[in-house]
Amino acid sequence: MLAARMFGKNDIRVQEVPTPTPGRGEILIKVRSAAVCGTDIRMITNGVAGIDEEHPRILGHEIAGVIEALGENVSGYSVGQRVAIAPNMGCGICEPCIRGNGHLCPDYKALGINLDGGFAEYCVVPEIAVRGGNVCILDDGVSFDDGAVNEPLSCVCNGFEHADIRPGDRVLIIGAGPIGIMHCALALMAGGVVYLSDISKDRLDSAKAIYPKINTLFGDTKQELMKATNGYGADAIITACPVPAVQSLAVELAALGGRVIFFGGIPADKEPVGINTNLVHYKQLILSGTTRASLAQYRKTLNYISSGVLDISPLVTAHFELKDIKSAIDLAKNGVGLKNVLTF
Repeated sequence: MLAARMFGKNDIRVQEVPTPTPGRGEILIKVRSAAVCGTDIRMITNGVAGIDEEHPRILGHEIAGVIEALGENVSGYSVGQRVAIAPNMGCGICEPCIRGNGHLCPDYKALGINLDGGFAEYCVVPEIAVRGGNVCILDDGVSFDDGAVNEPLSCVCNGFEHADIRPGDRVLIIGAGPIGIMHCALALMAGGVVYLSDISKDRLDSAKAIYPKINTLFGDTKQELMKATNGYGADAIITACPVPAVQSLAVELAALGGRVIFFGGIPADKEPVGINTNLVHYKQLILSGTTRASLAQYRKTLNYISSGVLDISPLVTAHFELKDIKSAIDLAKNGVGLKNVLTF
């Protein structure tokens, strides 16, 4: 089969490799859609410990496809079913896992991160993920693209649930990339009055075209937000960009009793971030952060899509064949378009 393998920093090669065979308890997926994620870009740009010339890895953790073959002793699934794959899997026995937070397992594994993923014609789902319910059957009305893009949507849902957005809340989302726009979609769904800020007018215009109820802020975020809210600020603020100054600013812009969610992680060389804790104290703010998504959240957002509660299809702005993966990566690196999807 063809696969895009990472051999090191900025080294992605499309190669012929042996098609995997599912072992006991495993499922072989014929990949139909695999979306490029900001995490993929960071891995490629910065390099990853353990990925090198002798230890290449197939990236791609936003995956949907068709069951091609079942390993021995697999039940509940059949060849030909259309599925989306939740990539994160925990050990199953530690404290986070038994609380339903396998994505926070100290020994967590993930397709396309520390296991071979979906930037290939076929992908094997390990037994622990099959038994854990990570293989999710797609309704007929859900496209493979939507199934793949559900993965980042589920991560956004994690942040959304921590933000505790209620009807009428003023919600500020900083960063108008695909993640920021997904945050807008969920905040609107909850009845929030949504403000979206970004340094790119084009991205703000794209977001507004998809979800017209968004209020866009361009320029000085603090000045624009305070003007729009009559000096009130925001009840919930989500930082959907990896910028330290934005995290500091979010605390300033929060209203009394506000909630701040640090969703976009920052580079290690930018740590630590300065926060005025007096603002947290005197405004009685709640600061939180989220990463990845639980399996429950993955299935919840897939239901949002299948039920028609959310339409995320406009977020997919370009399709590529696997052989053109470098073009998809370049677009994502340069912030051109929104979600770039490899189709098979």
